[in-house]
Amino acid sequence: MSAQNVTVIGLQWGDEGKGKVVDALAHRCTYVVRYCGGANAGHTVTVGGQRFALHLIPCGILHSHVHNIVGNGIVFDPPTALKEIAGLRERGVHVEGDNLHVSGAAHVVMPWHKLQDTLSEAALGAAKIGTTARGIGPCYSDKAARTTAVRVADLLDESVLREKVLRIVDVKNRIFAALYDAQPLDAQAIAAEYADYGRQLAPLVCNTSAMLRRAVLGGERILFEGGQGSMLDLDHGTFPFVTSSSVTACGVPGGAGVPPCSLGQVVGVMKAYNTRVGAGPFPTEQDNDTGNRIRERGKEYGTTTGRPRRCGWLDAFAVRYAADLSGVSEIALSLLDVLSGFDEIKVCVGYRKNGQDVEDFDPVGLDGVECVYETLPGWKEELTGCQRFTDLPPAAQRYVTRIEELVGRPVGLIGVGPGRENTIIHLTRVQGLS
Repeated sequence: MSAQNVTVIGLQWGDEGKGKVVDALAHRCTYVVRYCGGANAGHTVTVGGQRFALHLIPCGILHSHVHNIVGNGIVFDPPTALKEIAGLRERGVHVEGDNLHVSGAAHVVMPWHKLQDTLSEAALGAAKIGTTARGIGPCYSDKAARTTAVRVADLLDESVLREKVLRIVDVKNRIFAALYDAQPLDAQAIAAEYADYGRQLAPLVCNTSAMLRRAVLGGERILFEGGQGSMLDLDHGTFPFVTSSSVTACGVPGGAGVPPCSLGQVVGVMKAYNTRVGAGPFPTEQDNDTGNRIRERGKEYGTTTGRPRRCGWLDAFAVRYAADLSGVSEIALSLLDVLSGFDEIKVCVGYRKNGQDVEDFDPVGLDGVECVYETLPGWKEELTGCQRFTDLPPAAQRYVTRIEELVGRPVGLIGVGPGRENTIIHLTRVQGLS
């Protein structure tokens, strides 16, 4: 039942190229499901020279036959979603109630969530977490608090929505005034604005969990599209410098409303090097000419924020941890072409701490670790024109093989450029590609 399904997750600190991998696999699926995060995720897909940056809409929207699901585990930002939908329609992409479905149980990012994000980060000063200020964390906090939460289904009933907004804004205004000396929010204006969003979104809202469970029972192919990266997982990442949801494959059942057996094959996406946005530990960071070179060649600036990403060598020790955590079946290796031109390439194969080898990766024990590097020969050739593994320079082939050895999984796909056509199908076992 689940063997034909596939789950795509990131194995690093996000921005691994999940969008391109989802796009490559979506043609063989009936459903593509976003199950975690919100508008803080930015998946980039290049089709026919056109670049699409998707934040809330699943990447399957670029395939006409796919049902795209925004699951109950998402925190949904209506104005951002509607702007994204309008932009897709302007570019000729079909986006209607027959191919985009939004869970009524998804929680709504409200104006007070974005305000709280901005105010709390400013108050933290140098200790700030480095959020995208999209209101993601505060929305998930209210989801857990329950009494101050708004769900997508609430937007469809104006009287229910107004009652909730008036009550919640009263609470939030008092908190923001006391903590941050902030100006009050206008509850009536917010209620009217979000009731209008509800009217626009109504054709898309449904019980997506029931839809997916029927698909599972019917043997229809489902792709679960992860947001962010495993090292940003709320429970298993580098806390507190993480996102606010379960972004590994462990989060799929709860975030989509399906049984755990539905995951199918898990494809872990990783860059050929490492990047990170915002604060937090990054053992292999190269805050030097090497990091700058990777940043410029890889165009490492945030899809969502535009912020320059911190760059460094590949941390295979951390990637192995993330792959083990989600039960990854195979790897999709992205941006191998960015490393062309280096005389030598380093890979972190382990850590030492207090003079001792670290046996197991521990995301809460990264203070004071020293990377143990292995140095591999680089290559000068550009890779964008390569179509088969054997087209790669011998040194690039060796680099891929060494990643397989270190992470303990086969590399199924290799990205050598931004376009759909710039993907080498290597050792994949995913149905429809192999």
